[in-house]
Amino acid sequence: MNVKLNDNVLVITGKYAGKQGKVIATSPKSGKVTVEGINIQHKAKKARRGNEVSKIVEKEGAIDASNVMVICPACNKAVRVKSGEEGGKRVRVCPKCGAVLDKAYAGKKGKEVKKEEPKKRTRKRAAKTEAAEKTQEDKAE
Repeated sequence: MNVKLNDNVLVITGKYAGKQGKVIATSPKSGKVTVEGINIQHKAKKARRGNEVSKIVEKEGAIDASNVMVICPACNKAVRVKSGEEGGKRVRVCPKCGAVLDKAYAGKKGKEVKKEEPKKRTRKRAAKTEAAEKTQEDKAE
């Protein structure tokens, strides 16, 4: 499946043909994607408590990944994704302009995780009042 999360795609077939949207979920095993604002489905939600209100909920449904094409961010055209290599890694490439479609992955490898030591616990003592100090001095005498 050449479509990934957060890709901008163009729907090429079906009721929503010609519409564009952002991929909000993918399911590689079933070969389906969920696109923002596409394939809106209505579902009745029943009130479960006394203070709730029953309502109709609108939710995006999944469509087949073969019904969408990725839009290249560089040339703004719907393209079939071509694979290439950059820096020893396999990446998705636009065949029309040659731009890389994969965004740079900034994972944990490049960053060193600094462990913070726990803060030292200091005992806070109540401030002594002048009256309490005088009584302690009187007791000491």
